Amino acid sequence: MAIRGQHNLITDVAGLSVGHAEDVGVSTGVSVLVPDDRAVCAVHVAGGGPGTRETDALKAGTLVDEIDALVLAGGSVYGLAAADSVVSELGASGRGFALREAPGVPKSPVVPAAILYDLANGGNKDWGREPPYQTLGREAFANLGGYFELGRTGAGYGAMAGSRQGGLGSASIVTDDGYTVGAMVAVNSFGSVTVPGSEAYWAAPYEIDDEFGGIPVPAHAGFDPEDWGEAKANPAPRQNTTIAIVATDAVLTPSEAQRFADMSVAGLARAIRPVFAPFDGDVVYALSTGQKLLSEPKPFTLARLGELGASCLARAVARGVHAANSD
Repeated sequence: MAIRGQHNLITDVAGLSVGHAEDVGVSTGVSVLVPDDRAVCAVHVAGGGPGTRETDALKAGTLVDEIDALVLAGGSVYGLAAADSVVSELGASGRGFALREAPGVPKSPVVPAAILYDLANGGNKDWGREPPYQTLGREAFANLGGYFELGRTGAGYGAMAGSRQGGLGSASIVTDDGYTVGAMVAVNSFGSVTVPGSEAYWAAPYEIDDEFGGIPVPAHAGFDPEDWGEAKANPAPRQNTTIAIVATDAVLTPSEAQRFADMSVAGLARAIRPVFAPFDGDVVYALSTGQKLLSEPKPFTLARLGELGASCLARAVARGVHAANSD
């Protein structure tokens, strides 16, 4: 039987560190994930209005198979600048990709990033020519560690999940044969995370040990396909985004990591309704720290990991929003 990891965080996957930083006055933040060693990574872009950096580098057939860090940020297009600071920090320590090593030639850290739109969610955004995101990226990198709080943290600080406070969530699972899967997500969705007329989360069937309140779906709850509950009333392009990372310690090829991402994205559909809309920028990264070989038959083990990634991601969405609204 699978159980949740020690901290119920993505950092339960061995070899990962996460750091967060927030600007309370601006009401925004940045989250950074760094593997101990370069990690195989893939991406699934599901929403109609994404904002990303370096996703093309993760496509099949491209030169680079591994990444040095991942960045999730608020701030819409301004937030992509957070990755610049992470690149600088990693480059200064000698990390990155090099086609061939040469004296005096710096390596090129590969740092994909995704952003969410929190510009209209409060806070003083009158920053002129100096948006805070390079500073926040550097601060988040300096805060790297194994444990972190959920809710109004990092990239989820200024987020809104439908019409309620959004947030930063995470969850993990460990299988009885020793694989670990984790997820981290910043929830700024157009759709609602709760069942209409209820405080129960859509992700309730996947909850472990009352990790987001243990609120059951009411027996009398009806299902009206056109009732979206607490979804945002006036969505606009690129203003609604759920950005996430799923990770495993299993050894995955780039193709297998892509399948892991493609399966894991289903977790957003289990936790948010509606999702992947034309005005959502939903993005899920998937990475492997490569510490445990896939058991035979490999396709079946990969299918197990993909399903665990989806359930972890659904749980992480609910945990993040629950923490943000429990402060």
